[in-house]
Amino acid sequence: MGSKRPSIFNLGVPEGAEVTYSMQISRRGFVAGAGTLLAGCAARRVAVGPTAGGARLARVRVAQDRVIRTIAGLRPFRPSGFVVRAEKMGEKLVVHNYGHGGSGITLSWGTSLLAVEEAAKSEARDCAVLGCGVVGLSTARVLQQRGYHPVIYAREMPPSTTSNVAGGLWEPVSLFDGDRVTPEFRRQYGEAARLAHRRYQSLASERYGVRWLPMYQLSQTAIQAPRADNPASDIESLYPETKQLAPGEHPFAVPYVQRRYSMLIEPAIYLQAMIADFQSGGGRIAVREFRSVSEILALRESLIFNCTGLGARTLFGDAELIPIKGQLAFLLPQPEVDYMTLGPGGIYMFPRHDGILLGGSFERGVDNTDVVPETIARILRENAAVFGGMRA
Repeated sequence: MGSKRPSIFNLGVPEGAEVTYSMQISRRGFVAGAGTLLAGCAARRVAVGPTAGGARLARVRVAQDRVIRTIAGLRPFRPSGFVVRAEKMGEKLVVHNYGHGGSGITLSWGTSLLAVEEAAKSEARDCAVLGCGVVGLSTARVLQQRGYHPVIYAREMPPSTTSNVAGGLWEPVSLFDGDRVTPEFRRQYGEAARLAHRRYQSLASERYGVRWLPMYQLSQTAIQAPRADNPASDIESLYPETKQLAPGEHPFAVPYVQRRYSMLIEPAIYLQAMIADFQSGGGRIAVREFRSVSEILALRESLIFNCTGLGARTLFGDAELIPIKGQLAFLLPQPEVDYMTLGPGGIYMFPRHDGILLGGSFERGVDNTDVVPETIARILRENAAVFGGMRA
């Protein structure tokens, strides 16, 4: 994206993709030498290092025998960015809302609000929403709030949708290639980000699994703000209390650390709350798989919202869509860990109720969801180096 900020990736995968769950990587698959490094992080709860304001950060205990599950999923990526537009198809109006890359959770409310604005081109109030992941649910809720009567059609429902394996950090990432961005996309991007950010603020609560946390970006080189020609520069103001920390203000063994605040959205909690809201608003979910656009156009509803993510590649012929594979490892939960990290090389850590999430893989064009033990081992090893190096 033209920034030196390390990349992280939400696994905002479309309902049409498959996700493989593996409960634990084998010791045989753990690369040589990693065990020694991880052992240094396996101590009991340790609060280490000073932070600004005198607080101390609990150390994440990274160890292979603390892994409770590993996951691989696919992000629906378009080099020119997400699609929000209306298209007349016969007697139907199809409003597209897909291609969010690793930003499905982050931008879902914003692009859904933009998509529903496109529906003003139709007088219909009964409508179909394709997909029950985070984008489909957000679109359906906005429609209800605007007086429409949506039905969600989806092959899978949470907790089986691939949105359930997203990391959940509020930050637009793996969303576009810088040289493909148009002025119109940049306008939509900024507007969607601001709308979504404001909506998530209103949902911050235990019920929705949304909370503010400090985020520590760790780097071997100076951390620069996005350049003016990068759309990411348009939303820097959405991150409160951004500060470059001096060595005595943090415990990490890297030359450069930036702390700022963002929201963490926990998919397992959030998606169930969204379904409850949709159903309490009179919404209906029909479990159904579509194999062609002709099947979609045969629906009784004349207004259709396409929130199929990577599925739009085959259903609607979007050849620009490509998968980006990401793999995650979950450690046993540590309630005392109340901060997030973005580490060197794109690794990251988010503390969730369902476990400490560790990530940091980006495989462009890979369309299988196999968990690769060597990749998981690297994610563990590099995160272990971050937390094992924290100063006491």
